[in-house]
Amino acid sequence: MLTIGGAQALSLKAKLFFGFSDPSRLSILEALRAGPLTVTEIVERTGLSQSNVSNHLGCLRDCGLVSRRQQGRYVHYQLSDERVTALLRLTDEVLADVAKGVYDCIRYNLPDGG
Repeated sequence: MLTIGGAQALSLKAKLFFGFSDPSRLSILEALRAGPLTVTEIVERTGLSQSNVSNHLGCLRDCGLVSRRQQGRYVHYQLSDERVTALLRLTDEVLADVAKGVYDCIRYNLPDGG
């Protein structure tokens, strides 16, 4: 485990949350909450293209949020740590309480321009 503090810690936290902020990556993480999936299954569940899913899985693996396991001819991807699942669940809980404020916030735009 890397131990850091101060501005460097804040910068790394911001970088972590930036990874969660991309709608495609977040869609993949949400799909993987149900358990391990192949790229084909992720494509079916998210509606993203195969190349887009593969690209984002590479990013998520590099960041340590997703791991892969070879099973015969298939590669299954899964969330690498139960705390990622917990963070996604906690985000749902917080958003349930503050959704209107987040939606109305003029300082952050939704990916669709809202």
